[in-house]
Amino acid sequence: MSWLEALILGIVQGLTEFLPVSSSGHLEIGKVILGVEAEKSLIYTVVVHGATVLSTIVVFWKDILKLLKGLFAFQWNEETQYISKIFVSMIPVIIVGAFFAEEIEAFFTGNLLLVGSMLIITALLLASTYYSKQTKKRISFIDSFIIGIAQTIAVMPGISRSGSTIATGLLLGNKKEGIARFSFLMVLIPIIGANIKDLLSGDIVNNSSVGVTPLLIGFIAAFISGLLACKWMINIVKKGKLIYFAIYCFIIGMIAITYTSFF
Repeated sequence: MSWLEALILGIVQGLTEFLPVSSSGHLEIGKVILGVEAEKSLIYTVVVHGATVLSTIVVFWKDILKLLKGLFAFQWNEETQYISKIFVSMIPVIIVGAFFAEEIEAFFTGNLLLVGSMLIITALLLASTYYSKQTKKRISFIDSFIIGIAQTIAVMPGISRSGSTIATGLLLGNKKEGIARFSFLMVLIPIIGANIKDLLSGDIVNNSSVGVTPLLIGFIAAFISGLLACKWMINIVKKGKLIYFAIYCFIIGMIAITYTSFF
């Protein structure tokens, strides 16, 4: 992987991790276009995901600090309940990750027909929020579990994690700003856990041929673009403009499907 490829894929990862357009889908498309082999780019994928986790922590550091202070007060307060809801949302993805990891990895082979189809599903999900109504004051435990199921479905390349979780939360009647915050915070532990699992597996060292410079460039690119996208996405959700991303996902999905027919 060259430094230019690392830069491009890093920017793509940072932007699409938070915008509701599927970072995994765009990375798969980018790798196919640039000719980057999936197996040899595993360490790169881990590094750029780590960069977006860091950007999330930077954006929400005040919220995270408040939650931790409330947690260590050892009371059933609002912060403890919120963290408990985050753990409830993790249950579906933990189950799927523990028992179906190999099956999930099989989807990440540069299959643009699959990616395109899943992007169209993301588009339909985002478009459905146009008619959602905000009737709830706070996210319930049941909502957390359902949103967790949406996050689990988003392991498919082309299904947007932020798009599916935010859209599901809105369809359940939750407030825009609250569900955006929950969507970004709920993913921290699963991504960190998945990265640690990949690091401990040894597959990264055995299959990687990515140099230090591309990794560093990719990390910085993903971190900076992730910061911008995270803040931008919060404002987008507040203003209810997800329909534009629905149109974008539909167009990119159709392009990906068409690409498989001619190349």
